[in-house]
Amino acid sequence: LGLALYAGSLYAVSGATFLYHDYCVIGAGPAGLQVAYFLQQAGRDYIVFERSHAPGSFFALYPRHRKLISINKQYTGKFNSEFNLRHDWNSLLSHDRRLLFRHYSRDFFPNADTMVRYLEDFASLLKLRVQYNTAIIHVTLEKNEQAWNGHYFLLTDQDRKNYKCSSLLVAAGMWVPNVVNFPGSEYVEGYETVSINPEDFAGQAVLILGRGNSAFETAENILGVTNFIHMVSRSRVRLSWATHYVGDLRAINNGLLDTYQLKSLDGLLEGDLEDLAIIKDKRGKLHITLRFYLENRNISAGIDSITLPQDELDNFATRAPYDRVIRCLGWKFDFSIYNRSLRIMPGKGNIKKYPQIKPSYESRGTQGLFILGTASHSVDFRKSAGGFVHGFRYTTRAVHRLLENRHHGVPWPSTVYPITQLTNSIIKRVNEASGLYQMFSVLADIILLRENATGFEYLEEYPIGVLAELEMQTGRKAHNGLFVIIMEYGRNFSGADKDVFYYNRAVGEAQHAWQSNFLHPVIYYYKHLPTEREMKLRPPDWPLPRPDAIHHIVEDFLTDWTAPNAHMLPLRRFLENCLSTDLRNFFAESCFLFAFTHQKLPPFCQQGYLRMQGLVGSQELRQHAVQAGLLQDYTHTDFLGDRPRDSHDGSQEQLMRDHAIRVRPLQHLVNAKDE
Repeated sequence: LGLALYAGSLYAVSGATFLYHDYCVIGAGPAGLQVAYFLQQAGRDYIVFERSHAPGSFFALYPRHRKLISINKQYTGKFNSEFNLRHDWNSLLSHDRRLLFRHYSRDFFPNADTMVRYLEDFASLLKLRVQYNTAIIHVTLEKNEQAWNGHYFLLTDQDRKNYKCSSLLVAAGMWVPNVVNFPGSEYVEGYETVSINPEDFAGQAVLILGRGNSAFETAENILGVTNFIHMVSRSRVRLSWATHYVGDLRAINNGLLDTYQLKSLDGLLEGDLEDLAIIKDKRGKLHITLRFYLENRNISAGIDSITLPQDELDNFATRAPYDRVIRCLGWKFDFSIYNRSLRIMPGKGNIKKYPQIKPSYESRGTQGLFILGTASHSVDFRKSAGGFVHGFRYTTRAVHRLLENRHHGVPWPSTVYPITQLTNSIIKRVNEASGLYQMFSVLADIILLRENATGFEYLEEYPIGVLAELEMQTGRKAHNGLFVIIMEYGRNFSGADKDVFYYNRAVGEAQHAWQSNFLHPVIYYYKHLPTEREMKLRPPDWPLPRPDAIHHIVEDFLTDWTAPNAHMLPLRRFLENCLSTDLRNFFAESCFLFAFTHQKLPPFCQQGYLRMQGLVGSQELRQHAVQAGLLQDYTHTDFLGDRPRDSHDGSQEQLMRDHAIRVRPLQHLVNAKDE
């Protein structure tokens, strides 16, 4: 198979010549470049097709007013690069430290032109294989039993050149404008073409259709020059600080809310856009009416012959005529280039603008076809950040790892630790991992326990939607139980109608951690890997099925979960209860005593002391432990009367009479007295 499917091979099928690659990527936006990076690092045969002359062509046009709403935080007070990615929403993942977005802009909300320059550098510095000026206009399937997925993907570009690949990765984004058709919609200007010069709107009355960031961005640009702005949409305004969804209205664009609530002429209305109709009078003014008023009437007959709502209700909200109506309804996926054989179908309900995909980001209709980037947002729509760079950079990496295991036999990356490192490993990840933090409730760290809980295998950022398929998708075994670590908001804290600033909104005590509202780590324990049926029957709004045990680490104002008593001690005791073992660390004196008084030693003593591993004692270390109350000062104890103070026999006899001394790891010695 390897000899038959090498890069650049030519195939003759039905008289056409096809250039073959293992992986074809459509689109050189952020997601396309991100997956290209991972494929190149793995040494795979791939090609990226980009219709424009440069990567990131979407950002060359949008947002129209050029200010991104993805934050670019320069300073966090920390030097941990993984932690800092939690607050860098623009950088793609790579090994090259030059390709951090903070080197390109110091603005908290950068200019979109900077993103274009960044993506150009990302592609060129990493020497990614991107074929520009190539618009794929048709994609179909060719059945073949020798192909990875039982078929090849056949692609045709605008010059009728043909390509063949075993896996198709669609990263073309969402760029087709959402359009609502109603009587008079021909008078509506689109967000993609409307003027961005505020002076063009001076002294005008403007109606904006839509309620998202593009609508408010447009309003913000002309707020100071218009007579008034009205905004209409079928749903109420959703503020991102209330929903905790970054795709909802951000504070940077919400000036219209001020002028509406402070009664400065502007306003918001709710209504179904498909019920509207627009009539243009002789002066060029646009009047809003309802569709049913136009039934059995000729709209071209003139406005005087048509009944308007204000003719029956003289205080109808939109009775004043408008000079312009602007459509700002977002974007949808381009389904037009895919042959019916691929069975790419739109979603249902509020995700109909996205293609249907599985939680693994693979198409529901065609094996081997994956949707990446913004178009994959149906998996976590209105829940997490999968539709944005700071989210899909991690889901793209997850897809690559799934493909590595499926097609190349490379298991999901993991690290094996002794069980004594379980608490520390979890604490480290929840305090610095950016993928868990950004893709909360979607990506999870998985801890696979070894037999008799003597060790564990740690997998990072696995899609929890396919947890039941973990063994097949990762090449790892889960025979002895597992922990799943995710980040969550409180169950009833997020929503358009929620008051997230109410008094006593935060939880500070560990015993009430399960009531935490803000983003916090949650650990699920399963004795057995959940089944597909259990995943389907999980409780509403639960990311996972009911576990055998669950632990919430209490929310923290600083998102710093290292407090010994509030965070680490409850976590360690939860893990000990699940595993029926002792995860504490001990000084050599305690392990020595246990060896004489217990049939089974704690794991720390088994894996450390009995193997002659651990910290080498010193005068400074002993003095520190004595001052902290963790060890008795044997140097000032006369064990046997006239025997020397430092007598080895006396020390041993005294040690055998004393209780074992329980301690934390060295870095937390000063707090161990609280245990």
